[in-house]
Amino acid sequence: MKSSKNRRKWGLAMDNLKVTVFTNEYPPNIYGGAGVHVDYLTRELSKLMKVDVRCFGDQKFFSENLTVKGYKEWEELKEGLDPRYQKVLGPFSIDLAMVKDPVDSDVLHCHTWYTFMAGFLAKKLYDKPLVVTIHSLEPLRPWKEEQLGNGYKLSSWMEKTGIKAADRIIAVSQGSKEDILKYYDVPEEKIEVIYNGIDLKEYKKIDRNVARKKYGIEGRYILFVGRISRQKGITHLIDAVKYLPKDVKVVLCASSPDTPEVLEEVEQKVKLHDNIIWINKMVEKEDIVELYSNAEVFVCPSIYEPFGIINLEAMACETPVVASATGGIKEVVVHEETGFLVEPGNSEELAKYINILLENRELAKKFGINGRKRVEEMFSWGSIAKKTYEMYRKVVQEYKKAKK
Repeated sequence: MKSSKNRRKWGLAMDNLKVTVFTNEYPPNIYGGAGVHVDYLTRELSKLMKVDVRCFGDQKFFSENLTVKGYKEWEELKEGLDPRYQKVLGPFSIDLAMVKDPVDSDVLHCHTWYTFMAGFLAKKLYDKPLVVTIHSLEPLRPWKEEQLGNGYKLSSWMEKTGIKAADRIIAVSQGSKEDILKYYDVPEEKIEVIYNGIDLKEYKKIDRNVARKKYGIEGRYILFVGRISRQKGITHLIDAVKYLPKDVKVVLCASSPDTPEVLEEVEQKVKLHDNIIWINKMVEKEDIVELYSNAEVFVCPSIYEPFGIINLEAMACETPVVASATGGIKEVVVHEETGFLVEPGNSEELAKYINILLENRELAKKFGINGRKRVEEMFSWGSIAKKTYEMYRKVVQEYKKAKK
């Protein structure tokens, strides 16, 4: 079997482990880094073990080692409920539906607070060890209160409950681990750092001019890719545009607004500049790779970012990066080697370093080559799946031993 061959390749015991993965995002419903993470991780894990994915939506997929089933929100919750509270109670209802189906796996794995209740309840009902991956922390996202109202208190409680119940916590960076220890009273030995990864075959520099024609992009441009969210710092980039050359386009691949308020703010700021091209929809992967490959600079102005897969994507396409020196970004982007790190929220400093790369093409090219090399050496999904698989084995063994 293919999975057996892969286990032999990695030198792993063929112990027929099975994991149930709870996630809100799964193809085709992906709008952020957590969804990208789960997509690639489960694909690679299925080469090593059996994987049961339970996600938000109506997906249905079966193969030898990978099954996927989507679950929908309770219709009753959509009638007369404050839309802000629906964004929290809706996921809670899906969590209950996901747990209703029996779990015969050896270990449970939850991604983001959206599914932490599913993991918590499944652990209690089916007596299985629980692993949670922290893609972000609610205490570090106070602007979520604008999106959720008092529902933010509930999402924070769900996150805290899942973290406390977990037998192992995966942090996607050392910075994220430090944040977890700062905000939650959990033993340090429970936390394991396993980085996010990148598909090096899909994300590589390409010579193509389809997306640029499609979106009317001519000449030199810098690129932003991300949700319309205060967390992603998109408004700080727009504020930096006035310090950039007028003949350089600023391409914003930005959609899925957190709130109507932040969307309106972005709309008003974009109107002030003639050189912004705003692609307000999900962009196909091949188009994104083309846009990365041909951008002069990729910009990641996030205020908070536990890791930032988008920086890996840009680096894999040999594009220099100017990013905020926050969270896990500092472990991905190397200052003055693969790009520049700047103070979060400082639009003038952001523009300063973008301009340095726009003016020095040799330096930009050097940073791009260095970025690809760094990604190849440190961030392949195959090695990340191996680490995750070995961690599952250890957690299952510890759980069984503790019950004796």
